[in-house]
Amino acid sequence: MMINRMDSVEISLLTCSPHEAIYSLYGHTAIRINDLRNGEDLAVNYGLFSFEKPHFVLRFVFGLTDYEMGIEPFESFCRQYRYYGSSVTQQVLNLTNEEKWNIVKAVNINYMPENSVYRYNYFYDNCTTRAVDMLTTHLADAHVVFEGEQQKYPSFREMVHGCLLHHPWNRFGNDMLLGVKADCKTTLREHQFLPANAMDDFRHAMIVGQDGSNRPLVLREEIVVPEGTQDAWKDFPLSPKDVFLIVLAITVLITLLEAYTKKVLWGYDALLMILCGLAGIVLFLMLFSQHPTVRVNLLLLLLNPLPLFFIWRMIRRARKRLPDRQYAGWIILICLFFIGGIWQHYAEGIFLLASSLLIRNVWCLLRQRKYTTRPSVSE
Repeated sequence: MMINRMDSVEISLLTCSPHEAIYSLYGHTAIRINDLRNGEDLAVNYGLFSFEKPHFVLRFVFGLTDYEMGIEPFESFCRQYRYYGSSVTQQVLNLTNEEKWNIVKAVNINYMPENSVYRYNYFYDNCTTRAVDMLTTHLADAHVVFEGEQQKYPSFREMVHGCLLHHPWNRFGNDMLLGVKADCKTTLREHQFLPANAMDDFRHAMIVGQDGSNRPLVLREEIVVPEGTQDAWKDFPLSPKDVFLIVLAITVLITLLEAYTKKVLWGYDALLMILCGLAGIVLFLMLFSQHPTVRVNLLLLLLNPLPLFFIWRMIRRARKRLPDRQYAGWIILICLFFIGGIWQHYAEGIFLLASSLLIRNVWCLLRQRKYTTRPSVSE
């Protein structure tokens, strides 16, 4: 009886374009279940969260954030994106009554309090992947075949870059945290973490039955909320590259000034060690994150907490003009960092920072040789 009533139900994939809020720079995905007979029109949303939960940012970074599935009136869902100026595209799926009924049952089970909360993972288990799985894995005797299932797709880092073209500091922050694994090519399933990719894959997908019959997954596509006007957020006026070019210029000037005046300006080295050490603490903590793409990060060769342990030694020995073997160690780590660029794409401007640190450590190593090569006085 319930299956027969599904002829008046439309089930759709909803894809929302990005807006300027930091959590929506990649867009959003939801499901629409529209019962044309009784006028019940709902949006199923897997992206509900609250910034007010304790330690939200820390939990998000470490992969310990819980998201929730919610159901709301479709018009209320659209109103939010209309307010932000984002478009909403609907792809009505080409489903049988039985397939619709299976999806509706699965949604209802998923909406139970014991099932609605899930551990969010930005790349592997997010609001888009949840919606895609709900719509493609409950088709009973049929299955969805996506075009290009065997090919490789751009890396996670490349796809993130595509979403952050006009947000260099957001891109910089992402690149700082993402490690080697983020530069590996992705599968079709992995690249669907982005709403726009999932929408495009749905356009070319087919539903294949056990009897060999096939039909397009999408019956029709339409824009239900047109794109509006968005207020652009202003980023910091200088790009990361500009900032690190300034740091490099200051480093060169400090080094030349030391060579000319014969003075040891250890305060600048102490500042660099503090800043690099603090950044290194964040990267070191990423080793314990639940996000697999941040655990192995070659940027740790350059930015790690070790300088914070050696800073007092450096100041003491520099003031007394005593040789210090740590400079050779830092030079080796920096060189290994440059080599690591073969496998990992580093954040914008980081090579400039590495060059600044290399200049300082090479100069300090050369300068200390003057201390050890002074002629000794014989008795």
